[in-house]
Amino acid sequence: MHRGADGRVDVVADAETLGQVAAERMASAIAAAVAARGRCDLALAGGATPKRAYEALAAAPLPWRSVHVWFGDERCVPPDDEASNYRLARIALLDRVTIPPANVHRMRGEETDRDAAALAYERELPAALDLLLLGMGQDGHTASLFPGSDALREERRRVVAVVGQKPPPHRLTITPPVVRAARELLVLAAGADKAAAARRALQEEVDPIDCPARLLRDGAWLLDRPAAAEIETTLRASMRGSRGGIA
Repeated sequence: MHRGADGRVDVVADAETLGQVAAERMASAIAAAVAARGRCDLALAGGATPKRAYEALAAAPLPWRSVHVWFGDERCVPPDDEASNYRLARIALLDRVTIPPANVHRMRGEETDRDAAALAYERELPAALDLLLLGMGQDGHTASLFPGSDALREERRRVVAVVGQKPPPHRLTITPPVVRAARELLVLAAGADKAAAARRALQEEVDPIDCPARLLRDGAWLLDRPAAAEIETTLRASMRGSRGGIA
């Protein structure tokens, strides 16, 4: 394990490898939580990078009946819409494992009253997630916490409705208190377009209002080599020769 600033950073060769390694990390965390507490509360993310991890995770022999699945954010679309994070997770993972339908807790982004939908999810969400999986956009956003969003200043509400800077704009998202409460936080980033944001989040003294992924600095980060390109100079010595590191 390697450190960028406060967080732990591991670098692998490419996005495919990242998906496999992420699935291994997730499987380990799920098994450990079930062994320790009898269940695992797992929050999933959307996007192409987590999708690879979900597909690999689906093949793992895990106690899925003891797993409860949550979501870090959702677009305000029907659950069968191609933009839905739930739909992505269902196709890549949930339909492939023996998880009880009652254990899948989706954000109801299709509700007309988005504030009420956010409040309902907040009431259902456990006090602490065992594993929170998050990605990062090239603008530094994570979940649906975008730069400049008032949701980044939220300390009371745990789920809120927001208007994002990417389509579809209307979304539901967790807030910083949920991130801080998570027992484990795994951050995935792949691709050269994430390199500048990774550097800012991990190595610069930047306000989370300007770079929301700064909130994740204390988590475990898993990057592919292109996403790590702008932090390699600082971390190269510690990573050289390590498993999955930079040679």
